[in-house]
Amino acid sequence: MNRFLQIFKIPDLRKKIIFVLAMLLIFRLISVIPMPGIDRGRLAEFFASNQLLGLVSLFTGGTLQNFSVVLLGLGPYITASIIMQLLTMIFPNLREMYLESGSEGRAKFNQFSRLLTVPLAALQSLGTISLFKSQSLMTNLSLFDTVTLIITVTAGTLFLVWIGELISERGIGNGTSLIIFAGIIAGLPTSVGQSILAFEPSQLFTYLIFTAVAVAVIAGVIVVTEGQRNIPVAFAKRVSGRRMLGGFSSHIPLRVNQAGVIPIIFALSILLFPGLIAQFLASSSIGWLAYISRSVAAFFQQPLTYGVMYFALVTLFTYFYTAVTFDPKAISENIQKQGGFIPGIRPGEPTASFIGHVTNRITLVGALFLGVIAVLPLIVQRAFGITTLTLGGTALLIVVSVVLETMRQINAQLTLREYDNF
Repeated sequence: MNRFLQIFKIPDLRKKIIFVLAMLLIFRLISVIPMPGIDRGRLAEFFASNQLLGLVSLFTGGTLQNFSVVLLGLGPYITASIIMQLLTMIFPNLREMYLESGSEGRAKFNQFSRLLTVPLAALQSLGTISLFKSQSLMTNLSLFDTVTLIITVTAGTLFLVWIGELISERGIGNGTSLIIFAGIIAGLPTSVGQSILAFEPSQLFTYLIFTAVAVAVIAGVIVVTEGQRNIPVAFAKRVSGRRMLGGFSSHIPLRVNQAGVIPIIFALSILLFPGLIAQFLASSSIGWLAYISRSVAAFFQQPLTYGVMYFALVTLFTYFYTAVTFDPKAISENIQKQGGFIPGIRPGEPTASFIGHVTNRITLVGALFLGVIAVLPLIVQRAFGITTLTLGGTALLIVVSVVLETMRQINAQLTLREYDNF
């Protein structure tokens, strides 16, 4: 409680928190501004019958389902950032700019991500509008109306990117993560209200078990998110001139969940693409094409099929992303250059093999955890039969990660000011 009160006693920290809250309020106000030209009743029915789009709407904070001016949320920007990170593995110059050029190189890298966001947002908005038109949710749209909607949606995404960068620069925490966090939290009161209205005394035991499972899942998310394996590293003593250097110990922290929620986003994109294309072509005038499209759409709507494929893809992409972003050989070389070694392991290739072996073992735990988190809503709905209040594992993972990271930054600010005062 004293730490909480200290936050508002420090003027600089208080201004940052108030600024973050003001930016998030602006985001929520913009997210409820609707665009014209769509049948909202049929739109709600369409999302209720499509679990994949419902999950995508979760990441946008419900703006996609409300057909808001920011209906895509930060999805195009997140996709652009992921693409740029993957490109660093292909182009060494881009990797050098991202990792070794300091703040100036990082700023240029972020600028490339913003530029890539524009065509991605335009393409995604065009695809979304085309999907809605194919489902007869939007009618009588002229070419001018379509172009206007695309420009509006693209501008809305860029506006959210700007708000996120303002939060990161002037506030506390990561702006992009906080906007996604606010969107997820905003839908919680509605779900709770619907559950209260649908509550029956005979379901009391079911709701109590559901609450216990929710608490256990939150605890598990915190443990896995914070969990890491420390590999000890020792540095030998060496003489440089008249000074004695080295002779201390450190460690390499290997996180259980190094990939975060990125594998879930990858897997969701892969699963969403064929389903959306099938729904788009289901109304085709070509008989065989429409039949195949309806069959594919029905295949992806089956909960068991969807759950198994989702779990497998998340597990696969967790290993893929970890392999792309984590290089044991580079870490081994850096340790050797600094005169360090892992006790009991020879420097060079044996060290790289040992780090890779440990990484593969703990990544298995992280991959299985992310897979369970991804399909958790399906399991909970099937086990408890509660459709108004779903236990979204992905949403919990994002919320818990954002809260922990923000708390770490606030504690760091408080510790710094206590040190300055001392």
